[in-house]
Amino acid sequence: MRTVLQQADLERALTRIAHEILEANRGADDLILLGIPTRGVALAERLARIVSRIAGVEVPAGALDVTMYRDDLGRNPIRETHPTDVPGDGIDGRVVVLVDDVLYSGRTIRAALDALADLGRARAVRLAVLVDRGHREFPIRADYVGKNLPSSARERINVHLVEVDGEDAVTIEGGEDQ
Repeated sequence: MRTVLQQADLERALTRIAHEILEANRGADDLILLGIPTRGVALAERLARIVSRIAGVEVPAGALDVTMYRDDLGRNPIRETHPTDVPGDGIDGRVVVLVDDVLYSGRTIRAALDALADLGRARAVRLAVLVDRGHREFPIRADYVGKNLPSSARERINVHLVEVDGEDAVTIEGGEDQ
């Protein structure tokens, strides 16, 4: 196993993503960040704090559970659900930034888009991920990426966050050299 991002690297990546979100949105008006459980929620909360600090206005963060929208429930029916928490007056007319830890096949994000559509009609939907590892099965691309980590399908990308795991790090394990 090798560490590819440490705490300082994560902080820099999130700060850069926060600036990119603000620049693309031309400020923080109508922004809402929704994390995909588990680690996406912690990342959305961190990003909301950083964006709020930079913009000088409160930017809400919440959680979007995609469990019941996944296309692999038949193969993996025992998935823990998490509460969906949309702060404020919902998503109608707002710019929603979906936040996740790792973008891989795109299936989780496809499920998130379906879940989001059931909540209302956002003005726009963007995607922020800490790590993009490639291997897409759906035509989905992140708007904001902390780190591109091209990887083999045999490798596993592990995101550790203080809020969930007690430390901040991104590691890669497996592959040909192990």
